[in-house]
Amino acid sequence: MSSLRNKVIITCAVTGGIHTPTMSDALPVTPSEIAEQAVAAAEAGASILHLHARDPETGKPTPDPEVFMQFLPRIKQATGAVLNITTGGGLNMTVEDRLAAPLRAKPEMCSLNMGSMNFGIFGLADRYKEWKHDWEEPYLRGTDDFIFRNTFRDIARILQMLGKDHGTRFEHECYDVGHLYNLAHFVDRKLIEPPFFVQTIFGILGGIGSDWDNVLFMKRTADRLFGDSYVWSVLAAGRQQMPICTQAAMMGGNVRVGLEDSLYIGRGTLASSNAEQVAKIRRIIEELGLEVATPDEARQALALKGADLVGF
Repeated sequence: MSSLRNKVIITCAVTGGIHTPTMSDALPVTPSEIAEQAVAAAEAGASILHLHARDPETGKPTPDPEVFMQFLPRIKQATGAVLNITTGGGLNMTVEDRLAAPLRAKPEMCSLNMGSMNFGIFGLADRYKEWKHDWEEPYLRGTDDFIFRNTFRDIARILQMLGKDHGTRFEHECYDVGHLYNLAHFVDRKLIEPPFFVQTIFGILGGIGSDWDNVLFMKRTADRLFGDSYVWSVLAAGRQQMPICTQAAMMGGNVRVGLEDSLYIGRGTLASSNAEQVAKIRRIIEELGLEVATPDEARQALALKGADLVGF
């Protein structure tokens, strides 16, 4: 069903809710930093910008719609990119917290995690001795006893409140093969209509590992479940970001990069910005003889409502 024809959608996840300010000075925290890096990523070739918000003083993930509204209009005015707002938020946010900004913004796209899971990032805390902010270390270490909640009822509620009521479509985040079957369940219930965007995610502790065989397995499972009704994208956390994305592009997939998913541009070298990662994956895509999709081509392939119908 995809109309992309040898074109690759690049999504850039600009700041996320996983990494903390101590880990990289390049991680955008303030609304101005998020806006500036998002615009630069779009200029480098990202057609979709996946966006979280952070407390501008501490860098801690925040669900506050007022903070989102400090950067969403700026990015919209400066780029034609699709703005994709998280419904995952950050650790320990309630579903009501996670929905607050999307319900106000009524965006073209939102991320939507397709199942509850253990989400372990506690190992990251062992790499640092000193912290910029007091919240960072307990935030990370507490994930050895954390379940990222996305029940069937939660997912149905989000699909109704954002999808049916406001015309928002979704980046369906699938961290394991069971999440693909959860997605198929909602397709069967006709709460999700094709073409839908499936983001298969590799390398988070609690989800499927970032092995090439797993990428093939997830793709084959999605093909069996959805046929040509979906658009496939891939992200890999940490050091496997670029290798796995490259392999996915070679298979006809779309890709996601950004400082939410990895802080690095190469082995042992921190990325200077989101745009640096986008530029790198774009070079790889073009060296493979493929083209990067424009925002309007992404909108067409994903049947999005258009930037003129959002709430900001």
